[in-house]
Amino acid sequence: MDRILDSTSTGPLFLRMPAIANMVVTAIRYRDDRHGNLRHFQLHAFVVMPNHVHLLMTPLVAVSQVMQSLKRFTAREGNRILGLTGQPFWQDESYDRLVRNDAEFARIADYIERNPVKAGLALTPEEFPWSSTGPIDNRPQVDNLPHWSGQPGSGQAEC
Repeated sequence: MDRILDSTSTGPLFLRMPAIANMVVTAIRYRDDRHGNLRHFQLHAFVVMPNHVHLLMTPLVAVSQVMQSLKRFTAREGNRILGLTGQPFWQDESYDRLVRNDAEFARIADYIERNPVKAGLALTPEEFPWSSTGPIDNRPQVDNLPHWSGQPGSGQAEC
């Protein structure tokens, strides 16, 4: 599934539009416990690709509540930006999983932030504007990602 999505050519590509990608990034940050108002999760890593989003977070409410809130708001706003009404914006299902240890956390975070490079959208993760490659306070320190700081928690979820 990741290989298909990473090609950035399958499914609707609304997220490649800067206005929509920026709106999704803002919605993600709004739900982060350190900078947002809703405090649904602790944000560790994310990327908004042209046809999907990766989110590594420690949920502070049920993951289903996080996804419902995020998908409902961004679908409504995305359709408003596109001038559409009543159109599906996201897939019905989301993929989530429990991150079991620090090594898996680091592997997933690296995968998320390198996704735009792998898809040919940027030469380095830092060049891609719709990701967490900028500073986020609670990231674990990983040797091959020197921009990280902090320690990983337990029970992170990737969505």
